[in-house]
Amino acid sequence: MKNIHQWFDAYGESHQNPVNKRLHWICVPAIFFSILALLASIPAPYLHSWAPSVWEPYLHYGTVLVLLGLLFYLRLSVPMAVGVGLFSALCLWGVAQMWYSSLPLWIPALSIFVVAWIGQFVGHKIEGAKPSFLKDLQFLLIGPAWLLGFLYRRWGLPY
Repeated sequence: MKNIHQWFDAYGESHQNPVNKRLHWICVPAIFFSILALLASIPAPYLHSWAPSVWEPYLHYGTVLVLLGLLFYLRLSVPMAVGVGLFSALCLWGVAQMWYSSLPLWIPALSIFVVAWIGQFVGHKIEGAKPSFLKDLQFLLIGPAWLLGFLYRRWGLPY
């Protein structure tokens, strides 16, 4: 199994162009958020049946994905799992804020998802390299951590 540094090195190979990097700073968090929102829009009454209604905006498949994803990050790096966990909590809070909107949750989520993926592919066209996830789907989980790794280095935090 690759360690976090090997994953970052491999991911970084197709993310050298400054424009592509900037697009990733916008698009990767947007895609992450939109996936959680899309998953939250799938009815899951059995997740809601046992909990108080105040938890309803947080009990959905997006939360399940976050919990499973954190297992992946824990295997790579505890500090990275903590950072991704905090970012995930922020995204889940954002999804919860949209929960009671008059607009169905899936509409803004799908819109964000499509626009952000277009941005990603534009960035990779500029880069002249295919997205990493086409080689290995695990790179879809590495993208958010790779960005967080820049922040950790800037703040002098280990990962």
